[in-house]
Amino acid sequence: MINSFPTTKERENQVLLSTASIVCLATNLYFEARGENRLGQYAVAEVTLNRVASPDYPDDVCSVVKQAYVDANGNPRRHKCQFSWYCDGKSDKPKDRRAWSRSLEVAVEALLDFSTEERRIVGHNVHHYHNKKVKPRWAKAMRPVAVVGNHIFYEEENG
Repeated sequence: MINSFPTTKERENQVLLSTASIVCLATNLYFEARGENRLGQYAVAEVTLNRVASPDYPDDVCSVVKQAYVDANGNPRRHKCQFSWYCDGKSDKPKDRRAWSRSLEVAVEALLDFSTEERRIVGHNVHHYHNKKVKPRWAKAMRPVAVVGNHIFYEEENG
């Protein structure tokens, strides 16, 4: 009898490629990096997926993207989210169809390629980034490892 159970890798890909995961990752790419080229968006996707793979963050794409400090009612506190767009008080509905389409394409590509070592842009231990226009306090405690487009990517000093 042939074993028809999916391998661990196949199960991981099935979880990652859910519609919800694709939409959550694409939405994050749209709001965090829609002005970037594909490589810049892919690097942001890689950080998001690195967080999913890390025991220090939630274990699914949507939970990572929507990670926030919440109030007593469970609502995200304004400006207290891992990704600033999620709790900035503005609409989370993409308006630019072309940019949304590209974000969806990059999200699917990143989810399919995440376990492929040669596709790595910023590395496994990179869980943080910021736009070059800002200087967050947390960056002082991190080691910059890459600059891709308008974003600087970091890993923890002990990472």
